[in-house]
Amino acid sequence: MILALMGAPKASDVGTAPMSDSPWALLPAMSKNAQAIDDLYVFITVLCVISFLMVVGAMFYFMWKYKKPESGHRKTHPITHSGRLEFAWSAIPAVFLVVIFAWGEIGFVEQFSPPDDAMTIYVTGQKWDWTVRYPDFNNRELNSANALGKDGGEDRKPTLIVPEGVPVRLVLTSRDVIHSFFIPVFRLKRDAVPGRYTTYWFEAIESGEAREYPLFCTEYCGDEHSSMIGYVRIVPRADFEAELLEATKLELKDGETMEQFGGRVFKSSGCPSCHNVDNPEKKTGPSLFQAWGRTEQLADGSSIQIDENYVRESVLDPTAKMVAGYAPQMPAFAGRLNDDQLDALIAYIRSLK
Repeated sequence: MILALMGAPKASDVGTAPMSDSPWALLPAMSKNAQAIDDLYVFITVLCVISFLMVVGAMFYFMWKYKKPESGHRKTHPITHSGRLEFAWSAIPAVFLVVIFAWGEIGFVEQFSPPDDAMTIYVTGQKWDWTVRYPDFNNRELNSANALGKDGGEDRKPTLIVPEGVPVRLVLTSRDVIHSFFIPVFRLKRDAVPGRYTTYWFEAIESGEAREYPLFCTEYCGDEHSSMIGYVRIVPRADFEAELLEATKLELKDGETMEQFGGRVFKSSGCPSCHNVDNPEKKTGPSLFQAWGRTEQLADGSSIQIDENYVRESVLDPTAKMVAGYAPQMPAFAGRLNDDQLDALIAYIRSLK
């Protein structure tokens, strides 16, 4: 809200779906969990406003009633304490605090106790991308590598697809540093921590139509933290499997060259976040601009020429032959890319001249 008033860019300006038309309005609540959180938030806000008006109103009333007269001083009777009044202003706030605690605790327990029939989805954070895996649907994967699409256009792909009216349990982890998975319209924010799992569940509210909303990383995780943006797509239950199949399809299209297909594999795998392809400037990983045939110095003191075998090995097992001066941060793609996709990726890198 404050950022909007200061003139910060809208979500739609950076390629993400708008969530609210007014900076003063609550974001839409797109899950049952979100509505429960909003109800408690509104209750606390109303309670604070009433308390503020009572305290400030009493202050101004006493300032007016007991103001210093124009001449002399006003004499008052001896003031003694009121046990009833002191008990009231202690007991009443205490009751409201207990109500807030109980309400919040019940909501917290509910949000971390998913139903037994909840769909499980695995979410993995890495610099600087989200990978979402559906174990109940042949381990199909989505990621946020091209979530914004070309110039923020309509060719973006969803990072997370969920069906309406179905409980969904997220299992989060990280491959490198701490990330934080945040979907504002679900009021869902959980840290993705390397070496352990955190969980959260939600159930998207049904409306009968597909809707899209942004998701973010809210834990600073390095240079490209601000680009770790994706979006969740909520679809009717009957359309879920078809939508997931279409979104996870990564194969050669009619009339598409291998280099063009390789470029899509490169983007969808999150490679542009760490590798430049249009200039020799280094990022987290070496630049791939005019890299084909180049001799690289390895961390063990040996050297190797960039060719088909080296690229394939580096994609499937990035730590096998580490380039000197770079940390082992690249995730392994073994089991995530098939041979056709690897061949296309190699053809694309070979074309970067």
